[in-house]
Amino acid sequence: MRAVLCGYYGMGNGGDEALLATLLQLLPKSVTPIVLSGNPQETAQRYDVEAVPRKSLPAVWAALRRSQVFIWGGGSLMQDATSAINPLYYGGVMKLAQWMGLRTLAWGQGIGPLRRRSSQWFTRWVLKHCDAVSVRDGASARLVTDWGVDCKLAPDPVWALKSSHLPGFADLPAPRIAVVLRAHPHLTTERLANLTKAIADFQTATQTCVVLLPFQPAKDGAIATHIARHLKGPYKIIEVGDPVQLKGVFRGIEMAIAMRFHGVVMAAAEGCRCFAISYDPKVTQIMQELSLPGWGILPDTPLPLIPDDAYAMTQQWLEHYANGDGLSDVQVRSHVDRALIHRALLQQVIGTDIRGAV
Repeated sequence: MRAVLCGYYGMGNGGDEALLATLLQLLPKSVTPIVLSGNPQETAQRYDVEAVPRKSLPAVWAALRRSQVFIWGGGSLMQDATSAINPLYYGGVMKLAQWMGLRTLAWGQGIGPLRRRSSQWFTRWVLKHCDAVSVRDGASARLVTDWGVDCKLAPDPVWALKSSHLPGFADLPAPRIAVVLRAHPHLTTERLANLTKAIADFQTATQTCVVLLPFQPAKDGAIATHIARHLKGPYKIIEVGDPVQLKGVFRGIEMAIAMRFHGVVMAAAEGCRCFAISYDPKVTQIMQELSLPGWGILPDTPLPLIPDDAYAMTQQWLEHYANGDGLSDVQVRSHVDRALIHRALLQQVIGTDIRGAV
């Protein structure tokens, strides 16, 4: 049996690569995956799978013709906040698979924001014809249920991703903090300057090593480099291609300051303290679910708005560093166990026994 896996794969984003790694980890061994990728050669080499160009219609068509199952493999694929093209591409490939008679699964999805009525209509239409749907947050579950679509709600699949140590990481000075920021229009030059000074002051106060983790180096690398230039203590910019090792980095972290959604997930899943900065409803939702401290950067955020001075930032981080806690082992295990609901859905759609349990 062959399954086509579709997501934001091969685009250099650590979070989406972690979703792919998790999906491959949970797929039955009897299923041969074909991955739609922005970098098929890299994807094939990293995961030892067949990969085809995600934007080549002949290649996608040929992959679908050889397959029996089509899977949206996690993430916020059906949203038009970043581009109106997203729902058209992902929904279009899903609809093509449905027309060709493949069993289809929307897996570990975060639905929305969908600001255009056309995007809402198209997403609802596509989901109604899926064999099964699983979502990763309550807001997505409520939206899909209101559309009359049955779905399973479970934590993001990356909670269930196995992790391993990154070679050489243990040689960095301890204690360590991780910084996972990303570019965003509301992360203005002034706010970035305040964050940079606050991180430098926090490092001085705690005598920590700052580990800068650009999850998507093409977009996050410049911010990491900017912060590094202003640090007076030890630091390391680490670009980790293997998502299993990327998640493992957080094992050796005392506290993470994370803006990327999967930076928050990985930090929480590895039990380290996490202070989040939300740029998107998906980050706000996981902060509220886990009762994480943090700020929002959008004008209408339901969270405390990011402070406008570095001193206030540093003081809040110091408080969390001194008195905050990561999730307990019991809490982490609960999230991992519930994330495996996504694996059960694979079993339902594929119709075969799942092996390789976490």
